[in-house]
Amino acid sequence: MSGSPASDPDGFDSVLALVNDASARRTRDEPSAPYDQEADGRTGDARRAAEGDRPRARPSAEEPVGAAGLTAEPDAARTADKAPAATEWPAEYGPEPPGPAAPPAAGCGGAPQVYEAPDGEAPAREAAAAASHGPCGARRHGSAVTGWAEAVRVAGRAGQAVRERTSAVRPALELPPAEALGLVLARPLAALTDLPPFDTSAMDGWAVAGPGPWRVRPDGVLAGQSGEALADGEAVPIATGARVPRDVTAVVRSEHGRLDAHGGLHPTREVVHGQDIRPRAQECRTGDTLLPAGSAVTPAVLGLAAAAGYDTLAVHARPTVDLFVLGDELLTRGLPRDGLIRDALGPMLPHWLREAGAEIRTVERLGDRPDALAGAVAASEADLVVTTGGTASGPVDFVHPTLERLGADLLVDGVAVRPGHPMLLARTAPGQHLVGLPGNPLAAVCGLLTLVVPLLRGLAGAPLRQGEVAGGTPGSGAVPDVYETRRVQLSTDPLEAAAPPGPDAAAPTAVLDAPVQGHPSDTRLVPVRVDAGRARPLSFGGPAMLRGVATADALAVVVPGGAEAGHRVELLALPWAGGGGGFT
Repeated sequence: MSGSPASDPDGFDSVLALVNDASARRTRDEPSAPYDQEADGRTGDARRAAEGDRPRARPSAEEPVGAAGLTAEPDAARTADKAPAATEWPAEYGPEPPGPAAPPAAGCGGAPQVYEAPDGEAPAREAAAAASHGPCGARRHGSAVTGWAEAVRVAGRAGQAVRERTSAVRPALELPPAEALGLVLARPLAALTDLPPFDTSAMDGWAVAGPGPWRVRPDGVLAGQSGEALADGEAVPIATGARVPRDVTAVVRSEHGRLDAHGGLHPTREVVHGQDIRPRAQECRTGDTLLPAGSAVTPAVLGLAAAAGYDTLAVHARPTVDLFVLGDELLTRGLPRDGLIRDALGPMLPHWLREAGAEIRTVERLGDRPDALAGAVAASEADLVVTTGGTASGPVDFVHPTLERLGADLLVDGVAVRPGHPMLLARTAPGQHLVGLPGNPLAAVCGLLTLVVPLLRGLAGAPLRQGEVAGGTPGSGAVPDVYETRRVQLSTDPLEAAAPPGPDAAAPTAVLDAPVQGHPSDTRLVPVRVDAGRARPLSFGGPAMLRGVATADALAVVVPGGAEAGHRVELLALPWAGGGGGFT
C-alpha cells in the first residue's frame, strides 16, 4: 500500500472519515428486531427479508463472479496458478484510510475478468475505457449499512470536496443574468452602487420645500429626470421613482393635497419631514454583500443583481450527469406484456435531475449487459453517473460487480431507509461519482433525494445547512453539515414561511394527521399531502409505486420506530410543491 502522504485532489480522505464514523455508529446503534414488510404497505423489495434486511457481502477473491453476477465455484487449477494480487491503494487519495475494505474481485491483478455480452459483441472499447479507471477491486469503506442522515451528509460532503479541490481548473462562469438563472453564485453578490442610488419619491404627488401652503411650479419631475432645487414655499409635481430635487422637505401624495384656484397647494393632513422619500442607500450601500456565494440565482436574484449594477454574474457551471437505465424487462411504449413492464424511471429522472440543477449529457438504455455498463461508466466524463436498478444481489444485478471491475470506492453501500434500501454511492474516478438507484420507482425517488440531490448541491457550490436531522441513527444525536434538499418552507406560519432559505434555515416540518408505522432500525420516507401545517400520509407508498408520490407535496421523514398522529416530522418537499430537488 502507499505509505507516503500524497495529494488529495477531491478531498477523499475527509469523506472517508465521515463514512467510517457513520459506519461505526450504525453498527453500534442498530437494533436487531424483525420487520414485517407487509405492515407498512410495501409490495416488493422483499429479497433481503430472510437476511434481516441486511445487504449480502460482496464476493470474495475465492468466490469469482460469473457473467450473470452469481457466485461461481472456483477453478482449483486457476486459483493455484494465479492468486489475485493485492489491490494497491491509489496514491492520489493520500494515506490509506482506516476501516474494512472489500477484497479484490476474482481475476483482478491477473488476466482481466471477461463478461460475456448477451449479443456476443466484443467488449474491446469498453475494456479499454475501463482500464483507464485504474486498478481493479472495489473497496467498501465502512462495515455496515449507512444511516439515512449520514448518507445525506456523506453525499453532500463528497460533492463539496470535489468542488473545493477542482475550483482552480473549473473556474466560475461569467454569464449574462438571464443565462445564469437556476445556477449558483460562485462569488458573493456585492452591491456595485447604493440602492437607491439617490433620494427618490415613493409616491406620485408633489415634492415640497418648507412649510405649506406652497406655490406649485409649472414644470414637473418624471422618473429619469433631475429637477432643479426648490426654494422654501415651492412645490413641484413628481412621479414615483423620480429623483427628488435638492432641498425638498417631503413628498405630499396626490390624495393628500388640494390645489386652489391660484395654483397653491394645501395639505389635507399633517406633513412630516422626509415623508414618502426613499433616501439614498436605504436598501444597501456600495460594497455591501447582498447575497453570499452559494446562493441560487432565482428570478428575484436577477432583479436584485440588475438593480445593483451587474451586467454578468459569476456562477458555477451545472454539474453534468450521465443517466444509464438498466433492465431487459423495460418497455418504452405500449402495454406491459409477457413479463415486460413499462419503464417509469427513464421518463421521470432526466426532468427531476434538471430540476435539481444538473445538465443531462446522456440518457441511455443499457438493458442487462454488464460489459455495456462497465464501458459506459468507464467512458463517462460526467461529474455524476446515475444508474437505475441492479444494485441488489440478484442474478442480473451487475452494478456491484461493475464497480469491482472498475476499481471504484464504495462510500455508501446500502442505506437504512425504506424505500430505497439498496441504493449506493461510489467514487469511480478522481472527481467523478456514481449513484446506483434501486429499480423500484419510489425507491429510486428516495435514492434521488438521499444521495443525488445532496451530491449535486455540493458539486454546484450550494451551502450546507447546519442542525439536527430527524432521520438520524438512534442515539447519534445532532448530525451537522447536512445538505438542504428542498426549496421552500411548507408552512402556513407567516414568520416561518417568510424565512429565507440558507445555511441556517430549519428543515420544513409538519404535524402528522395519522400514525405511520416505522421500521425498527431504518428511516422511512412516506408520501404526504401538506395543508395548514399538517401532513396527511398517503396510500400507495410501496417501493414499486408512484401513485402516492404523484399526488404528494412532500415525503415525510419518519424516524425508526414510527410516529404517532400529532408527531412533528421533517419534510422533503417535491418539485411541483415548490421544492425538493432544486437549489433555491
